[in-house]
Amino acid sequence: MRHLKFFFSFPFFFSYIISHILYFPLQAQIGGSSTYKFLDLPFSAREAALGGNLITVKDDDINLTFHNPALISPQMDNNFAFSFVNYISDISYGYAAYSKTFNKIGSFVGGVQYVDYGKFIEADPTGLITGSFKAADYSYNIGYSHPIDSVFSVGATLKTVYSHLDQYFSVGSVVDAGGTYYNARHLLSASAIIRGIGYQWKTYVDGNREPVPFEIQLGISKKLQKAPFRLSLIGTHLEKWDLTYEDPANPAPTKDPLTGAPIKKNETKIFADKLGRHLIANVEMLLGKNFMLRFGYNYQRRKELRIDGRGGIPGFSFGLGFKIYKFNFSYGYAQYHVAAGSSHFTVTTNISDFYRKK
Repeated sequence: MRHLKFFFSFPFFFSYIISHILYFPLQAQIGGSSTYKFLDLPFSAREAALGGNLITVKDDDINLTFHNPALISPQMDNNFAFSFVNYISDISYGYAAYSKTFNKIGSFVGGVQYVDYGKFIEADPTGLITGSFKAADYSYNIGYSHPIDSVFSVGATLKTVYSHLDQYFSVGSVVDAGGTYYNARHLLSASAIIRGIGYQWKTYVDGNREPVPFEIQLGISKKLQKAPFRLSLIGTHLEKWDLTYEDPANPAPTKDPLTGAPIKKNETKIFADKLGRHLIANVEMLLGKNFMLRFGYNYQRRKELRIDGRGGIPGFSFGLGFKIYKFNFSYGYAQYHVAAGSSHFTVTTNISDFYRKK
């Protein structure tokens, strides 16, 4: 109980202290109200297949450390990973990462993330085409983790962001901090992270400084004792309760169009809808040491991106992972709209496995 009490109190205490001692404000930002939103993308195929988020599982997967540095561990020593995502239209993104552990110091992960938005047509205000331009975002990361004891670890990642959009560019710094509790005996893990403590040093336009995407997340995972399933539930954007959005140009009706009587709101459904927008549920089927299936459901994504009157699977995602020789391969597919889905590919290996034994 002592470990659990400390674990669940730490992130909120930490966020309170940070928000009061730093000279720049922290705000609850979602949607288009902050910059560097590419950092929220699921960069690994495993995350993409599991609803876009997995901050809780403590194993040797270096790919999970981008969103929770507390998952960095000595078991990842000398691991290398790279990922590629065929996103929407001609947009693509990916990353590369490497992990190293130093005795009596701790474990580190260094990596780079990028998003290539492709080529755009450049035109003047009259519509005359004058050429083309490109746009891209980059983040150069260094993460560190250290165990507090046998069940609890903490970590932080410093991300240096460079964004280049035609002749406009921006530079910023972002820090993610987290803690993870892992009980090997009960196959239970839980994590809390604070993301987006940062500052935009160089703005795109002089005098227009934008906030970075601040967020608090909590999650829990449980591997069943006698069944090959790992269940996870992730809570996102806990810094803000109401994530719903109403289009001011198309507000919801307040009166019955036939009778003119006020439309009564179902408070239970409203509460359930607001709660569901914070939750991501997923499951991994561990079919042996070298093969697994993955499924995820993101309620907020489905509510925001599906089209009324049409089905499809926006909000649902799936994928698989398998090992061949010395390489771990992962594939994830997520549909963000009835007309657009994305395929994620990740390859991980341990460089030490290629050393010739003496």
